Amino acid sequence: MKLAALIATTALTATTAFADGHTADWPESFTVGTASQGGTYFAYGSGWANLVAEELGLTGGGEVTGGPMQNMALVHTGDAQFGMTTMGPAAESIAGTNPIAPGLQMTNACAMFPMYQTPFSVTALSSSGITSIDEIPDGARIGFGPAGSTSDTYFPRMMEELGVNFERRNGGWSDLGGQLQDGLLDVIAFAAGVPVPAVSQLEVQTDVNIIEFTEEEQATIQAAFPVAAFEIAADTYTTLESDARSVSMWNFAIANCDLPASFVKAAVDVVMSDNERMVNIHRAARSTLPENYDKNAGVLPWHPGAAEWFIENAGADIPADQIFGN
Repeated sequence: MKLAALIATTALTATTAFADGHTADWPESFTVGTASQGGTYFAYGSGWANLVAEELGLTGGGEVTGGPMQNMALVHTGDAQFGMTTMGPAAESIAGTNPIAPGLQMTNACAMFPMYQTPFSVTALSSSGITSIDEIPDGARIGFGPAGSTSDTYFPRMMEELGVNFERRNGGWSDLGGQLQDGLLDVIAFAAGVPVPAVSQLEVQTDVNIIEFTEEEQATIQAAFPVAAFEIAADTYTTLESDARSVSMWNFAIANCDLPASFVKAAVDVVMSDNERMVNIHRAARSTLPENYDKNAGVLPWHPGAAEWFIENAGADIPADQIFGN
């Protein structure tokens, strides 16, 4: 609490200083790569993009993309200044196994700030009678989100690990939610910050089952994939009567590593200095806190400007060899 109060107290002065004195080499506009409309990335990313643009007096906004894998590529090449990714796709992209550009090691996308955990959650219509993973029928039509997204990259493999036989469908979050409601899909399996807008909308229009993993299913997935145990809080959705067992991956905002350090530091300051403002953009931002810088865990190189902010304002212990350019 003391750290949060100190950061909030100095936020306005710090941001004004950035905006007044360090803009000579800054871009006049910027883009944040998000994901499809109806998902958490789009709502969260567009929100912080607009916030940074307003505070720093620049033109900027969120851009619809295919999600974390594509965002790593866009930020690496500089086609987007900023983006958002999940730790699994980030690690694969740096290793050169991103399916968008196999063999290309995307090492020019740097860590900017921690966002939130992405739970993997399963939803079906109540009328389907599906209340658990083992009740998903053989050959079920499952919507996994946009092609190349974190959800599409990992959730099909998780379902296979749990012995589910399915037909794979892709699309934007809102579109898949509509298909479920229209009976064109049996299940939607989303990896996105909660509440997922498309699921919240479904709850308003019809009765749904939000399906949790059993303890055994959760353990099986944790053993096979880079995820941690997670519980979706009961107050996340009106449908839930108690916390729902899940697994999750951490998400990070990323910046092109060649952006000016003062620009990235100023953008990080806007986002990280006032968590209440971020939570008003999306409830998933309750985890967008300075102390969560360590969730990068050496996966992404830190942008020098971002590293400087966390070292100065959060007492972060970031080794020099994990900062880009060192």
